[in-house]
Amino acid sequence: MERNDRGVKSLNNIINSGKFDILEGRNAVIEALRSERQISMVMVASRNTGGSMRDLMELAHDRGIPIKVVDKSELESLAKTRNSQGVMAFVEPFKYIEVEEILARAKQKNEEPLVVILDGVEDPQNLGAILRTCDAAGAHGVIIPTRRAAGLSTAVAKASAGAVEFVPVARVTNLVREILKLKEGGLWIAAADMEGERSLYDSDLTGPLAVVMGGEGKGLSRLTKEKCDFLVKIPMKGRISSLNASVATGVMLYEVLRQRRFKLAGKV
Repeated sequence: MERNDRGVKSLNNIINSGKFDILEGRNAVIEALRSERQISMVMVASRNTGGSMRDLMELAHDRGIPIKVVDKSELESLAKTRNSQGVMAFVEPFKYIEVEEILARAKQKNEEPLVVILDGVEDPQNLGAILRTCDAAGAHGVIIPTRRAAGLSTAVAKASAGAVEFVPVARVTNLVREILKLKEGGLWIAAADMEGERSLYDSDLTGPLAVVMGGEGKGLSRLTKEKCDFLVKIPMKGRISSLNASVATGVMLYEVLRQRRFKLAGKV
């Protein structure tokens, strides 16, 4: 593919239109191509068109999405993350959904709702890793606050390895109010906290459930903690008193998954 003035002008129009976000990283772009997101263009570095990149380009070709091959320096000049892996896509902005849509997703699957509520997770890398774990563990969606928290972004998408395309995220102005609404809707609210009276392994996590995770360093806010039905703690045997937010979320979700599978097998 040859670069020309018309192509450069077209690229500038896309960038300046404000209608598209830049998505970076092979896994993130591949999953976007596999999803239904609108993609205006895929850009790849000229020396990076073999292996998985070839598969990526085939996906773009199958969807009729233009592919622009450029020098790596040109591509990196547009990159928002430290490592674009030689590929980026211009995609429609990330869309948040309503909390009710998360619950509807569980109903459609005929499953007990499993929702993750993040109380002030500010690190995009942590949010991306949490979305990746939510997808793997079968959580139906994530709820985040609009203030003092990371939102969906290029960095989050890359850290999620594409899971951002498949895990619904709701963004709410009042986290406590949403917790109360979930309780009224029949969900139990379990928060991970070092002050929990029982270990998560000794707690019943099999019903309709929302798991609440605190942010980096600060943990759960006082109001959020007060509105939860119960607090559970993750056993810690080392000298460090807490886990990274994304790791703790993974521990919690996989214990929920384990208990639910044993319940279905009639062992609980």
